Amino acid sequence: MGVVVVTGIPGVGKTTVMKKAAEGIDIQFVTFGTVMVDIAKEMGLVNDRDEMRKLSLDQQKKLQIKTAERIAGMKNVIVDTHCTIKTPKGYLPGLPEWVIKKLNPTAIVVVEADSEEIYNRRAKDDTRNRDPDSKEKIDEHQQINRAVAMAYAALTGATVKIVFNHDDDIDGAVKEAAPVLE
Repeated sequence: MGVVVVTGIPGVGKTTVMKKAAEGIDIQFVTFGTVMVDIAKEMGLVNDRDEMRKLSLDQQKKLQIKTAERIAGMKNVIVDTHCTIKTPKGYLPGLPEWVIKKLNPTAIVVVEADSEEIYNRRAKDDTRNRDPDSKEKIDEHQQINRAVAMAYAALTGATVKIVFNHDDDIDGAVKEAAPVLE
C-alpha cells in the first residue's frame, strides 16, 4: 500500500474518518506535524511545538525533508496533514514539492463535507481556537485543496480520492475511503 496522505480542511473530520477506515488493518497512522516536532526535539532545535514557528525557514525546510524521509521509510502509513494552509496572505501548500516528492504517496485522500456542516461543526467545537470562516470561504478552501491535491498527484503519480464525510454518516465516509487502503 505504501504512503497514503489524508487531508481536509479543519473541522471536516479527516482524522476520524481515516482512523476508523484503518481499523483492523496493519497500518501506521501519523500526523506530519507531530513527527516533525519529534525530529526537531531529537535535534535539540525545540522543546515544544510552539517553538517550531521560531525556527528559520531554512531549518523548517530541512525538518520537512527529514520528516518526509522518515515517514516514507515507515512503508504502510497514513499521513494526516493539511493539503493547504490558509494564511492572511493566501494559501500555502501543506506539502511543498520537496516534501511531496520524498513522501511519494500512492494515494491522496481529500475528505470533504458541505460547507454548512463544517461551519456548524466548528461552531460547536470549543476545544479549538479556529479562525472564523464564512460558508463561502469554506467552499473556496475545499476547492483550493482539490486543485492542489491534483498538483501533488501530477508530481508523484498518486491517485486522488474525494471522500464525503457528511453529518451522521461516518460509515458512508469510511466505506468510500476503505478501497484506498487495500
